[in-house]
Amino acid sequence: MKKIFAVSFISVGYFLNAQSISNSPYATYGIGDVKYDNTIETASMGGISTAYISDFTSSFNFANPANNSNFELTSIRLEATNENNYFKTNYNDTKSTKHSTYLSNIALAFPLSPKVKMGLSYQPYSSKSYDIVNTAPTYETINGVQTVNGYYTNRFKGSGTLNTAQAAVSYKIDQNFAVGLRANLYFGNLYDLNELKSYDKDGVSNAEYINGYETKNSIKNFNFTLGGSYQSVNTRTDKKLTIGATATFGNTSNMTTDYINSTYVYTDAAQTVKALETIVDQKSTSSKNLLPLQASLGVGYGSENHWFFSGQLDYKKGEDISYFGKTFDFQDSYRISAGGWYLPNYNNFRNYFSRVTYRYGAFYERGNLKVNGTSINKFGISAGVLLPFKTSSITRMSGLELGVELGKRGTLDNNLINQNFINLRVGFNFADRWFRKTLYN
Repeated sequence: MKKIFAVSFISVGYFLNAQSISNSPYATYGIGDVKYDNTIETASMGGISTAYISDFTSSFNFANPANNSNFELTSIRLEATNENNYFKTNYNDTKSTKHSTYLSNIALAFPLSPKVKMGLSYQPYSSKSYDIVNTAPTYETINGVQTVNGYYTNRFKGSGTLNTAQAAVSYKIDQNFAVGLRANLYFGNLYDLNELKSYDKDGVSNAEYINGYETKNSIKNFNFTLGGSYQSVNTRTDKKLTIGATATFGNTSNMTTDYINSTYVYTDAAQTVKALETIVDQKSTSSKNLLPLQASLGVGYGSENHWFFSGQLDYKKGEDISYFGKTFDFQDSYRISAGGWYLPNYNNFRNYFSRVTYRYGAFYERGNLKVNGTSINKFGISAGVLLPFKTSSITRMSGLELGVELGKRGTLDNNLINQNFINLRVGFNFADRWFRKTLYN
């Protein structure tokens, strides 16, 4: 059984790299629609993780690698996300919906010693998947009167996924302090295409060729996240105070942007195969500032094995990226999160729901994207549960994890797009004492 899990971990990772993820029209800009944190545990609590040290021995914290003092078991997590987005804009009173289901996280974690713990994780970091066509009329003046003589289409299309592979190590200094380091590798290709085509008033193309502007970003980025935590537990009352902080640094970005302005025709109905292409303009640039400085600070308070609540502030410095031959700058962003969990009574075996862990949270995020002078912000609420397996115990917490996130992004102001979303998450956490030798007297 354990060998099957190990093989599945590798094969599922290959599938995660190949999958296509739908998302928001705001993914048009930059590196796409960034998935803040794809773990159900964190997302169900509003995103809090910096000051979150799980009371249980089966949960490994990748967001702050220092917060794994209680982790003792080998754990495998497999998680999936179903995104449901509802868009509206005052421009032509347009509405649309978009749905996507994808594998959002696989993780393997295990203790190396009572003080040293290690984890490996693989998940999508950002994605692009949009296809937008804007149609506008063209006019000619006849006897001083403007008359429609045709129209043109402006098509925007994007695709690609940026994935991240992580390796984290935690070290427990003493009963109160711990530190951790996570190495982050980002890799993938992101594509943006803008095509212009004109037609006469009868819908007949005015030109045989399509004018296309294509941008391809090939990304390989490596950086580190350093984390630290302090936790004080009152053994008399079982109350605990936790403080945590993280910083992401050491950016060794290698992003190559290839931009091509060309004319061409399509030879297939699906419009995927180009022919008779003529290059009008072409250039290639490199960027070293793809994923700049990020920092986080959190404080939490709770009662051992019963409840926990935390607040958190995240900061991310703005980056710049080439888009259709131009450099776009993104503003600094921050995120405020609050959330926690509640476990009624895990030792009450007569009532299953007393052994369920209930999670809750909320967040507000000022995004790094500003369109027409308006910041594209985001806020939401979340909830979730950990449904323990029948064989689980307080020291071996395995189970089915469910989460839901409801929120809003964007605005209707300035003919922008308002996005309402409902994200559903499901996953499994399998935990056991693996790779340990049994001693016999």
